This record gives sequence, C-alpha cells and structure tokens, in this order.
Amino acid sequence: MPAQTRAESPSPTPTSLERFNTEPAADIERALLTCLRSLRWARRLTDHRPYPDLDSLLAAADEAAYDLTPADLSEALAAESLPDLPDGVYAAAHTALGAAHAAYESRFGHVFVICVDSPSPDGALNQVLTGIRSRLTNDPEEERVVAAEELRRLARERLVGVLRGAGNCATSH
Repeated sequence: MPAQTRAESPSPTPTSLERFNTEPAADIERALLTCLRSLRWARRLTDHRPYPDLDSLLAAADEAAYDLTPADLSEALAAESLPDLPDGVYAAAHTALGAAHAAYESRFGHVFVICVDSPSPDGALNQVLTGIRSRLTNDPEEERVVAAEELRRLARERLVGVLRGAGNCATSH
C-alpha cells in the first residue's frame, strides 16, 4: 500500500521543469520509474516532452496512468514494496497491518497500494488500515480498478516530488 503523505513545499521552479524537458531521455525515464514502475508510462511521458508547465505534465501523467494495460498495471504493482511504519507505531499496529497485508495479497495477488492524505502518522495508519479492510470486500476486477487509481495518485505525488528535487514520497503498502 504505497501510502504517501503530502509535504508542503514550494512549487517546482521553472528550471526543474526545464531540466525535465531537456535532460537525456534515459535519465528522465529512470526518474519517472521512481514514480510509477511502468516502462510504458515512463516512456510515454518522456516521448511527449517538452511540457509547457507543471499542470500539462501532470495531466499527461494522469492520462498515461489511465491508459495502463492490465500487464502495465501488473508491472507497476509488482514493483511496489511494503514501507516502514513511522516511529512510535505500536507493535499491535504492526501486527494488524501485517495481517491485513497478507490477507490482501492472498486475495488479490499483489500488494496493497494507497495514496495517504493524512500528514500525521496516526492518521496515515488509520487510513491505511481502514482502506485495506474495506477493499478486502472488493471483487478482484473492482479492486484492480481501485488499485490503478491509487497508483495514478501515487505517481502524480511522486512526480511532483521528483520535480521539486525533494524525493519526499513515502511509499507504503
């Protein structure tokens, strides 16, 4: 469940977008693969450069994510990994989250992904546990749609982080 918390930071500078638009394609693909592990998604965004502004890049990233094939989605989901929980989270929370993840992976065959909106560790943990428990009731096809949307949201957040140079994307399953 790649969980992500939003960190307030300034908008990307024009030079970061300029660098994104002009750096070698291989470098940009590698950077994009840190956002979403779909080679097709990364190549599509790389090939459509230059982007006039951040909104255009994010819109293209969203569109490319919506167009992921089942194989692309499987590729991206397979690359997601379980995160470290924040310091101070009780052992019981680790146990509950571990059990929920195991049940989810057993049911759906891939890791749980979620883009967390809560800035606090307790809020994030609650959002993850609530999300995983509610999504365990989905049928597999419905869950792939939900997981694809969560990956799209994560990719968008990570892309903004890459452009800001912060790499402040915390992933969690």
